Amino acid sequence: MAKTIITVATTGAWPTKADNPNVPMTPEEISNDVYECWKAGAAIAHLHMRDADGKGTMDKSLFEKTVMLIREKCDIVINCTTSGDLNATDETRQAHLKSIQPEMASYDCGSMNWMNSTLFINHPKFLEELGLTMQEYRVKPEIEVFDSSFIYNAMHYVKKGVLKTPVHYQLVLGAAGGTTATVENLVYLKSLIPEGSTWSAFGIGRGHMPILYATIALGGHIRVGMEDNVFYSKGVLAASNAQFVERAARIIKEYGNEVATPDDAREMLSLK
Repeated sequence: MAKTIITVATTGAWPTKADNPNVPMTPEEISNDVYECWKAGAAIAHLHMRDADGKGTMDKSLFEKTVMLIREKCDIVINCTTSGDLNATDETRQAHLKSIQPEMASYDCGSMNWMNSTLFINHPKFLEELGLTMQEYRVKPEIEVFDSSFIYNAMHYVKKGVLKTPVHYQLVLGAAGGTTATVENLVYLKSLIPEGSTWSAFGIGRGHMPILYATIALGGHIRVGMEDNVFYSKGVLAASNAQFVERAARIIKEYGNEVATPDDAREMLSLK
């Protein structure tokens, strides 16, 4: 049977406890949440950090503490964000990669209007530097794709040697300022992915379930969690991130696939 990887994005940079009191915020909360998600079937944990005020931060010490706590509990693949704070510098966006050396990290392969209110800047100079940093510390880039141009940008950086094949793409559908979360858009973006690559996808908010089902049917991997959706169903707040993972695991099995383990993910994604 085919194996499907579940990534859990527990926290993100935006949802607060006012949105859902179950959003984990501290290193202890995040690590405990990740552990429960691992037990439920998640193979990868995509991590964001929050400061004392609950705002997104790239504070290296918070990443270090959280990852240490997670690694004490389980063998889940660690995937750190490099874009958890719009005020971060090029240096702070990658400092934690050098100290933690996670197996994966996000690589936002383009710039865009973010949430229709500010700019999400990923300058070509920064992307080249980040790609080389990831190569030096053996961190697998997860190419975040908010629209089709991000895929073409990734192809460019592969040609330049900034990114190495096989490339792993994460299709992000439903972000304000990015591609809307429709199955038609998912099929289009998937059609652009070069042969030999791996890919995952998720829909934000109400686009979550259609994209989840379609991604599994199209042979992709999936991402769930409160970074993308604080509601489990219409009008019902999620009780935990593990609740999302448990549902995803059930759907994968009902479809006829196996839920990939962390070691399966390491092999499938050519991790260090």
